[in-house]
Amino acid sequence: MDFSVTEEQSMLADSVARFIDHDYDFETRQKVAESELGYSADMWRTFAELGWTAVTFDEADGGLGGGPVELTLMMEQFGRGLVVEPFLPSIVLAGGVLRRTANAAQKERWLPALIGGELQAALAFVEPQGRFNLADVATTAAAKDGGYVLNGRKAIVLNGGDANLLIVPARTAGDQLDRDGITLFALSADAGGIERKAYRTIDAHRAAEISLTNVRAESDDVLGTVGGGFAALQATIDDATLAVSAEAAGIIRTMHDKTVGYAKSRVQFGVPISSFQALQHRMVDMLMVCEQCRSLLLWATMVAASGGEDVQMAVSALKYQIGNSGRLVAQEAVQIHGGMGVTWELDIAHYFKRFTAIETLFGSADFHLDRFVELSGA
Repeated sequence: MDFSVTEEQSMLADSVARFIDHDYDFETRQKVAESELGYSADMWRTFAELGWTAVTFDEADGGLGGGPVELTLMMEQFGRGLVVEPFLPSIVLAGGVLRRTANAAQKERWLPALIGGELQAALAFVEPQGRFNLADVATTAAAKDGGYVLNGRKAIVLNGGDANLLIVPARTAGDQLDRDGITLFALSADAGGIERKAYRTIDAHRAAEISLTNVRAESDDVLGTVGGGFAALQATIDDATLAVSAEAAGIIRTMHDKTVGYAKSRVQFGVPISSFQALQHRMVDMLMVCEQCRSLLLWATMVAASGGEDVQMAVSALKYQIGNSGRLVAQEAVQIHGGMGVTWELDIAHYFKRFTAIETLFGSADFHLDRFVELSGA
């Protein structure tokens, strides 16, 4: 398996890295995260101008034709900078569903504005009772007068408070846990009957609880086929799981590097604490985990890029490794920094918070271990 990247892919990674280094330092990130909007509209326009919001879309749809490799390279750097702009919810999640299911008219209606940074979108797929099961959809869409009426609740909708467009899976047929019978709808966020309660998450991102009460959807609001939305939803969540795993890999490597740097400068008993053998062993263990996670990330990315049948297995193996072993790096980084490691002013605490959120995003380590075992037939 070839793990090398092309010149264009390398240039993409370098452009994001330079942006993080020169325009997105920790102080800037904190000011942006604490703003009323929760992200910078100017930064988001810059993302669009640099073409980052277009990377994952087909050229025929106005994108750059990128795939899992490009997404991984970008998300690693976003993790390094703790980026709070809504790339994941708007481009990877909502955009992922749109590029897979929207017809030509729907793509023309939404994708140019989404790629151009003018439209914010969100995928409202989590339900309070769902517990990582994408097929557990209690939200209903009843056929009426040539359209549908939606009723239900959605939880932890990333970017849900700022989104102009909501992608909503709802059940048009079948029982609550059936994979068949799930239909995807594209709804205006200000449609009658939609109530949103936005809030800030532990990692300084934004989410919302959304309730739908007799929300009217027309037939041309349906994405893909009626009752056949599960496959596109699953593929999109797998993409997003790979993306946040890449982000986590960037986070844990940054936490390791910052911890090593701190240990070299922190003096105790007249010598840098990096000279203490016990701490050296702990930091070597951290480095080994970073390399293991990075290796598995490369493998999962190549599997996803090849479009093979083992994509879900590879993604679950990676998410398990990130959630199980990556936690060691995060915990050690905080502990070696001592009391400073949990202060608001130090970036390590914020890396830890984002990593903690990623641990359960799109499925915990235990969930993905179970899925890996099920898919492998072990």
